[in-house]
Amino acid sequence: MKQLLQNLRTGETAVVDVPIPQPRPKTALVQTSVSLISVGTERMLVEFAEKNLIEKARSRPDLVRQALDKARREGVGNTLGAVFNRLDQPMALGYSSAGTIVAVGEGLQGFRVGDRVACAGGSYAVHAEYAVVPQNLMAAIPEGVDFESAAFTTLGAIALQGFRLSEPQVGERIAVIGLGLLGLLTVGIARAAGCAVFGVDLDPRRVELARQMGATAVERAAALETGNVFSRGRGCDAVLICADTRSSDPIELAGELARDRARVVAVGAVGLEVPRKVYYEKELTLRISRSYGPGRYDPAYEESGSDYPLGYVRWTEGRNLEAILDLIATGKLDVHPLITQRFPIDEASAAYELITGKSKEAFLGVLLTYPEAGRGFPSAKIPIHRSAPGALDGEPGLGVLGAGNYAGAVFLPTVQGVGMARRVGIASGTGLSAGHMALRFGFGYATSQESEILDDPAVNVVAVLTRHQDHARQVLACLGRGKAVFCEKPLAINPAELAAIQEAVEKEGSPLLTVGFNRRFAPLAKKLKAFYADAAEPMVIQYRVNAGYLPASHWLHDPQQGGGRMIGEGCHFVDFMAFLVGEPPVSVSAMALPDVGRYREDNLVAAFTFANGSIGTLSYLANGDKSFPKERVECFCSGRVAVLDDFRSLETVQNGRRTVSKNRLGQDKGHRAAWEAFLTAVKASGPPPIPYSHLLGVTRATFAAVESLRAGGEHVQL
Repeated sequence: MKQLLQNLRTGETAVVDVPIPQPRPKTALVQTSVSLISVGTERMLVEFAEKNLIEKARSRPDLVRQALDKARREGVGNTLGAVFNRLDQPMALGYSSAGTIVAVGEGLQGFRVGDRVACAGGSYAVHAEYAVVPQNLMAAIPEGVDFESAAFTTLGAIALQGFRLSEPQVGERIAVIGLGLLGLLTVGIARAAGCAVFGVDLDPRRVELARQMGATAVERAAALETGNVFSRGRGCDAVLICADTRSSDPIELAGELARDRARVVAVGAVGLEVPRKVYYEKELTLRISRSYGPGRYDPAYEESGSDYPLGYVRWTEGRNLEAILDLIATGKLDVHPLITQRFPIDEASAAYELITGKSKEAFLGVLLTYPEAGRGFPSAKIPIHRSAPGALDGEPGLGVLGAGNYAGAVFLPTVQGVGMARRVGIASGTGLSAGHMALRFGFGYATSQESEILDDPAVNVVAVLTRHQDHARQVLACLGRGKAVFCEKPLAINPAELAAIQEAVEKEGSPLLTVGFNRRFAPLAKKLKAFYADAAEPMVIQYRVNAGYLPASHWLHDPQQGGGRMIGEGCHFVDFMAFLVGEPPVSVSAMALPDVGRYREDNLVAAFTFANGSIGTLSYLANGDKSFPKERVECFCSGRVAVLDDFRSLETVQNGRRTVSKNRLGQDKGHRAAWEAFLTAVKASGPPPIPYSHLLGVTRATFAAVESLRAGGEHVQL
């Protein structure tokens, strides 16, 4: 299918062919008929992408600070790689569209195939022939409402949310500053609600459009004088700022136009240097409108389909979408006069030349249209390369499930650098990232269906790089089809999944399985292991991890998606201790700091014991400063001390002799060596590079750590 994408590194806006996405639970696959370009938001994104690297850095000093912190921790090389990987990711443009449902995901409620719907949401209602949209970000299009009108629904909901925040009443006098698309929709909504409307803009053509919609409207120079007459000398009851400018002039003007104790709502992106005198003297209320209603930025609402009770939250995102469609259906809001240009999706690049001012034409409502007849149903699989560069006969055929940030930043560059495997195909749920990664790293095809990888006879090795909740299911599917598996951690997120995997690998003739516990393969890790090779006593290991804060809404905290941080990431560090000791833990006791409403069981100390008497302590902390190095391992055994500092340096001390080894080029956490070891084992049909007793025992130990933590530190035997 065709989709419009923005390259943040080059600034190029292009229509490309990508695999059709697949509906997930509580979502629908929508065949797009019309999508609306948000000329403010999308122009800002395109203009940012077109900046050179220095200009990008100047405009986002917050990201520069993050990059500098990362460079101090991990080295310049790793940091530059991560930055360029982020910039190389294609950005899907668009967030307001309309079309027809052609397929539904499991558990979708309130919609069915054939329904006409208006769609909302960045990364959902994108400029593409097909889009996967969650149920709470869709609204049914009433009879008589055409697709072009319905495409305005999301932007209309943004205007409606700002209007609601102004707490209007019938007969009040409302001022709207900025008469672009958002401002004119606000004019229409306010008029439909029985309010008198006063509009202000710099553009005389937009002023005239507002007058045609029933508003009293003037250019900026006449705003104060005419506004005083409009409000009968009392000032406006509410002022909605819909302008798009860094200047604070709109917020200053709002204060002048407002009556005593009026409400001012900033809907557009404007400067917010508030003049204290007028806002103080009138005791004005200033509010910032957040997109299109309650539910915005809440993953439970937008992604999981959990709605808010009507009695407590009358106007959610979804219900605001419905309200706009009702206004259009009843003729109280007519958006057709706002349409200035239409472009077929094939010519979408020209639309962006228009909104960024390159074509020097006037514009307002810019639509992208999609062919309705003879389109056909596109394939979930598209060819990228006829053969992988440098592929040799006899090498294992690699298929990849998942194409997220880890895949692009770490795993796939490693695969490309190592070779030793034919790059057959790559799959991702959206199809977009799979297409990009396949092109970038030389895979034969991209697809949005994992079954294409699982059932492909050319694939005999699969890398599972998806979100954690899919790992165990996909590992079992691969093993059941006779394919060797490299699973990025964790192996499983609950005991039932782990038991099923254990049963599968214990079957005679089971394909090879490993987990991406890369740290044990790092060069300095091997030196550390060798330092204690002839030690005859048990070992004490202290592993401190400055993991950094993750917001409560992050998917890793979700027990159903990520399993929590101990299971989802802590397994790395437990495995490293098992590597040093030579066996997995036999018991664990864990305690955590109170979450205090901010954390999610991610400030903990866990003590692991081993059968040979060794003790390992893991301090996993989210309450530190991210600029501080992430990992430090201290080992004490047989009169020897070793300190591994963030996989950049290793200090060993024995008999008073101190030796320091360093990675001169930055961190090396063993990703390349782990992948090479796995491929070597696959080709030789040899033993797994990590013993299954470690894979299973380490995963089981993370489950036990969480169990102990929730039992107040109770000692749990494994």
